[in-house]
Amino acid sequence: MDDQEMQLKVRRVSDKFTESMYVLANEPSVALYRLQEHVRRSLPELVQHKTDMQSWEEQSQGAIYSVEYACSAVKSMTNSSLYFKSIDGLLRQAISMKEQISASQGRSFNASASHVPPTSQ
Repeated sequence: MDDQEMQLKVRRVSDKFTESMYVLANEPSVALYRLQEHVRRSLPELVQHKTDMQSWEEQSQGAIYSVEYACSAVKSMTNSSLYFKSIDGLLRQAISMKEQISASQGRSFNASASHVPPTSQ
């Protein structure tokens, strides 16, 4: 083997070794750069999704509150049926008393009208 051929082989091995060392030394930096690039591209979209989700959560909480309020109103209405029955009974009694009063006033008016002397013309 001559000297030139040996130098060529040494140079190739040296170049490959240098290239390998360069790749190994820069691999973490490249990986971190790729991560940073990915985060920079995807972060605005993730922030928008988070904002949308918070808005939807607020709207959902409002709807849930409205439904719970409506349910409690309906439950209190079903519990008040006893009171409505009582009111119905009292109204029926009041109507009956009013009819009795009207009937007795009508009889007394007819009785007083029959005792009034006829007017002369």
